[in-house]
Amino acid sequence: MTETVDAKNQEAIDAFIHYLQYQRILSPHTLSNYQRDLKDFCLWCEDNKLSPLKQLQQSHIRQYAANKHRAGLSPKSLQRKLSSLRSFFRFRLREGFIKINPATGVRAPKVQKKLPVTLDTDQLAHLLDLPGTDPLDLRDKAIMELFYSSGLRLSELASLNVDEIGATDDVIDVVGKGNKTRRIPVGREARKAIGAWLKVRGHLAKIDEPALFVSQRGTRLSQRSIELRLQKRALEQGMPQHVHPHMLRHSFASHILESSGDLRAVQELLGHADISTTQIYTHLDFQHLAQVYDKAHPRAQAKSKKNR
Repeated sequence: MTETVDAKNQEAIDAFIHYLQYQRILSPHTLSNYQRDLKDFCLWCEDNKLSPLKQLQQSHIRQYAANKHRAGLSPKSLQRKLSSLRSFFRFRLREGFIKINPATGVRAPKVQKKLPVTLDTDQLAHLLDLPGTDPLDLRDKAIMELFYSSGLRLSELASLNVDEIGATDDVIDVVGKGNKTRRIPVGREARKAIGAWLKVRGHLAKIDEPALFVSQRGTRLSQRSIELRLQKRALEQGMPQHVHPHMLRHSFASHILESSGDLRAVQELLGHADISTTQIYTHLDFQHLAQVYDKAHPRAQAKSKKNR
């Protein structure tokens, strides 16, 4: 397979990416995924003497999907590629370049959903009980408390500015996926931790740096640095598993749902566009209930050997 897309095909990809960037306002990471998926598809079409800009049929998209599946592409990755194609051809259709969307109706093999890994309340209490009072200790504690308190995505937390949250603020506005803003609560412990950090933030932050969380260089703490700091703190606290920001978000959602049973509220707090995305936490909740049942119900408990 060649590595360079035909100029006309690349022009069509660039037009679509421009639309996603400036009208849909998607993140650089998402744009990169679209770019990569469309380049891969166009190269496949060129190698198979097909034109992605003319009247492709649904059978051609199925051929492409089958080829990728045979090559070992996972169902989840294939789903993303097909989603990219549907969006691309939907754009081409709306612009009047084609008459049908050939990717409509083509589906990848079903993905077996993995339940998100969470920490229980005791594990979280231990993780968040960070010792130390120097600026880095206070910063890391504030980061972790805020993750768990408000269920933020890593990108949302990293992009926060100091003028967007204060030690006494019990709500915060964050910009999530699709540039959508949502208002979420900030718990008491998180407010306390943020207040302690804000008192010493000036020891690290450059004078004109707007970021809430900054590095030792005084500039905005990167997403990767936040991941590494959380991993380091978890190891120091003796956690038995790899801890990452999304695990705290999962734990937040699971614990809220377990206590309230309000799936719609959890959807709003997490910023999920589709409630089906949030429904995975109902499986976690059911697992917890099943464990309680197995331990508590007389007919569910295994008989002891002496009673057999």
